[in-house]
Amino acid sequence: MSHGSPSAPGEAKVPLVGKMMLAAILAAVAGLMFGLDIGVISGALGFITKEFNASVPAQEWIVSSMMVGAAFGALCAGRLSYSIGRKRALVLSAALFMIGALCCVGANSATMLIVARAILGLAIGIASFVAPLYISEVADEQHRGSLISVYQLMITIGILLAFVSDAIFAYRGAWRWMLGIVAVPGAFFLIGSLFLPDSPRWLMLRGRHDEALETLTALRPSREEAEGEIRDIQEGLKQKQRGFSMFLENPNFRRSVMLGIGLQIVQQLTGINVVMYYAPRIFEVAGFGQDGQMWGTAIVGLVNMLATFIAIGFVDRWGRRPMLIAGFIIMAIGMGALAVLLSLGQDSSTLMHYLSVAVLLLFITGFAFSAGPLIWVLCAEVQPLQGRDFGIACSTFTNWIANMAVGSTFLTLLGALGPSHTFWLYAALNGVFILVTLAFVPETRGVTLESLEHKLNQGVRLRDIGR
Repeated sequence: MSHGSPSAPGEAKVPLVGKMMLAAILAAVAGLMFGLDIGVISGALGFITKEFNASVPAQEWIVSSMMVGAAFGALCAGRLSYSIGRKRALVLSAALFMIGALCCVGANSATMLIVARAILGLAIGIASFVAPLYISEVADEQHRGSLISVYQLMITIGILLAFVSDAIFAYRGAWRWMLGIVAVPGAFFLIGSLFLPDSPRWLMLRGRHDEALETLTALRPSREEAEGEIRDIQEGLKQKQRGFSMFLENPNFRRSVMLGIGLQIVQQLTGINVVMYYAPRIFEVAGFGQDGQMWGTAIVGLVNMLATFIAIGFVDRWGRRPMLIAGFIIMAIGMGALAVLLSLGQDSSTLMHYLSVAVLLLFITGFAFSAGPLIWVLCAEVQPLQGRDFGIACSTFTNWIANMAVGSTFLTLLGALGPSHTFWLYAALNGVFILVTLAFVPETRGVTLESLEHKLNQGVRLRDIGR
C-alpha cells in the first residue's frame, strides 16, 4: 500500500498513537480480564471450600459455571455484535465483568458464587469473540496480526497476575479480594469502551457509509487510503455470510467446521485448564505446603506467559504442524513424568517435589507455544470466507463446552483414578493428539486463505489443503 511521499511513514504513526492505539489498549484490557478470571479461582477455591463447606461437586461447579456462561456468551456474541455493533457489545461485556466481579465479592453461599461466576463467564464469552473481531476491523493490515497477538499475550499476563495476587492474598485467606480484583480492570475497560469509535465494517454493514468513511479516515494516514479501504470493504460485503445454510448444503464446509470443533476439543483435553484451575491442588498432591502451592502456581503463570513468545516469534518460520507436534510430545512427556513422580507418594524427597514442579512447567511450556495459540490460528484459517463467522462461532462455543466438561470433572476423576492414573490419562491423550495432527491438520504457513478455501472446496484431504 503506497503512502505517497517520503514523509508518509512518519505521518502514518500519528493515528496509531490515537484511536488505533486505544483499540490496542482495549484488546489488552479485555484479554487481561479474560486471563484474570481464568486464573483467580485456582487460589481462591480452597478458602471458598472451607468457608461454605463446599462438596466436591459444588467446587467443580464453582469452577465450571464460568465456562457455562462463556459458552452461552460466545453463542450469542455473533448476533449481538451484528445487531448492536461491536463497540456496544464490548460496553455490555465490560458492564457484565463489573457486575460479576462485585457479585463474587458479596456472595454469601456457594450457589450465589456459582451464579456470579456464570455472569463473569457471559462477559468472557462475549469479549473473547467481539474484542479480537473489533481489533481486526479497526487495525490496518500492517498492524492487525500484532494487535491480535497482544490480545492473546495479555490473556497469559492476566493469568500470571491472578496467580501472583492469589499468592499475596492467600496469607490472609482473602478470597473475596482475589475474586474482586477483576473489577479494577473492568472499570477501566468500561470507561475505555465508551470512547471507542464504531467499527467501520459494522457501519458499512448497516448502510452508514459516510460515518464509516469518517471513522476510517481518523484511523488511517490519509483520506485516500481510507477511501480505498472502504471500496475493499464494499467488495468484501458482497460475499454474504450464509453460515448454517451453507453448513447444511456444503459437505466441504462441514469438514472445515468439524476440524475447528475437533481442534478445540483437542486443546482442552491436553489438560491445560486442569493445571490452570487446580494448580494449587496439584502442588498439594505433590507434597507442597500452602505457601509453596501458591507461589508454585504463580511460577506456572509466568512460564505460560514467557513461552507464548516462542509461538509469536517462530510460528511463521517453523510452521503450524511441526510446532503442534513438538508441543504434544513435550506435553505427553510432562504429564507422564508427573504421573510417575506422583506414584512415588507425598513422602518422597524434596528433590522429587521440585522435579514435579519442573515437569509441570515443561508441560506448560509445550502448551503455550503450540496448542494454546496455534489452534485458534488454525480454526480461523481453515474456514471459507462465506462461512467464517459461523465456523469460528462453532469452534469458540465448543472450546467453552469442552473447557466446562474438563473443569467440572477433574476432582471427581482425581478421586476415582488417583493422581498418578489421572495424569497418565492426560499423557496418553497428548500422545493420541500427535496422530490426530498428522492425520488431519494442514500446514497453513505461507498459504493464502483463498488457496486454502479453493482446495477445501475441491474436496482435497484436510491435511493436504495447504500444499
